[in-house]
Amino acid sequence: MLINVCFALHWWQGMCLLTLAVSLPSLKPPQCFDKDITKCGKASTLQLAVFYGALYTLAVGTGGTKPNISTIGADQFDDFHPKEKLHKLSFFNWWMFSIFFGTLFANTVLVYIQDNVGWSLGYALPTLGLLVSIMIFLSGTPFYRHKVPAGSTFTRMARVIVAAFRKWNVPIPKDTKEFYELDVEDYAKKGTYRIDSTPNLRFLDKACVKTSSTNNPWKLCTVTQVEETKQMLKMVPILMATFVPSTMMAQVNTLFVKQGTTLDRHIGSFKIPPASLGAFVTISLLTCIVLYDRVFVRIIRRFTKNPRGIRLLQRMGIGIVLHILVMTVASITENYRLKVARNHGVVESGAQVPLSIFILLPQFILMGTADAFLEVAKIEFFYDQAPENMKSLGTAYSSVTLGVGNFISSFLLSTVARLTQEHGHRGWILNNLNESHLDYYYAFFALLNFLNFIFFLFVSRFYVYRAEVSDSIQVLAKELEEKKVTVSNNYVNPKD
Repeated sequence: MLINVCFALHWWQGMCLLTLAVSLPSLKPPQCFDKDITKCGKASTLQLAVFYGALYTLAVGTGGTKPNISTIGADQFDDFHPKEKLHKLSFFNWWMFSIFFGTLFANTVLVYIQDNVGWSLGYALPTLGLLVSIMIFLSGTPFYRHKVPAGSTFTRMARVIVAAFRKWNVPIPKDTKEFYELDVEDYAKKGTYRIDSTPNLRFLDKACVKTSSTNNPWKLCTVTQVEETKQMLKMVPILMATFVPSTMMAQVNTLFVKQGTTLDRHIGSFKIPPASLGAFVTISLLTCIVLYDRVFVRIIRRFTKNPRGIRLLQRMGIGIVLHILVMTVASITENYRLKVARNHGVVESGAQVPLSIFILLPQFILMGTADAFLEVAKIEFFYDQAPENMKSLGTAYSSVTLGVGNFISSFLLSTVARLTQEHGHRGWILNNLNESHLDYYYAFFALLNFLNFIFFLFVSRFYVYRAEVSDSIQVLAKELEEKKVTVSNNYVNPKD
């Protein structure tokens, strides 16, 4: 809990720095009204240091807060209480709903304030809002369910890997009872659970083979530690399959927005700010999450007998398929936009194309729909499948995909732009979008998504769930009742 607050305060400090960087005259670069930005005055070393320092501080604070805060929220539900477990199945739907509801506010109200009132107020408001959020979070501390810290997750995994490699030539016993493991009571005292050995990634089982009397944690690990490490490593191929969809998400605030600036953005006398275009994705996502949780799940689980409606990997797969459709539609739309630009002679000038911005609406809506399936399932999958003591690392996997996706997006953009301009060819991606060929670039993304979908099908085909996530609530209740009966039958009255 303390570390979450520390990271949150770090996040708030970054917001404070960023607000100062856009507010104080001494921290802002000189104003420039020349269209040729090369003639503008450059920012000083101090101004750059404060600005980039604020961004890096924000990155550290956000990275340390988001995975942990969602884990704390999910941990408030008792998996052994049927009603609470049922509510937990909807938690990540509404968690993502609240996150993107805030995003909608940022893409509309805050963007309007920044464009029409000023950057100072535009950043001061979310800075104040973040401080209020931290105070609200702290006020609920006495009412939260707190888990006992289990030590460093990375250290536990490193011990297993090191111990296994140290005993690379040690044969693995056929009988799993020969592996080193603590008694159930030892785990009960710590409030954790013992995990039985599984036949996956057998090489790591060497870490729990007893070869001497030493209990050095870097030479001998318990079966539970080995299984925890196995589970985190088993999710890596699924993690890799989400990199490409995360790359597609990066296009919303980059190329999709730039496309919108070339079109007519007027609704009557009101002109839509370019940065607000992402609000269409957010509105679509919010609508789809509500429909999915309140309509789709209730209908489909009657046939699948799955409390979630469909399995998490199935939900992710639907999202990946929708990403293929998004880029296909985007390519067709861009091809039409370029055709209109040529017909009206605005290719070389880069002037506005006489088309409404709403021709981009299908790709924005489809992107929101895809995210409603993929992004929610992604964070829920990594949380659900992570071991009890590694839930935060599991949700961190979800955040990692977004970061990697942005890096891949930047790499592909620069690489494709450079390669397509070689040998005197006109490149696909130029500053003037009317001269570019974003339709080819989007078609390339559609192909990339298709290949990624094949990869996803392959890795998900061989993935074994940590637990049977499709168990019905009735089965869970029956198992709990059986445990109560067993305990009752084994109870011996001291007076007898």
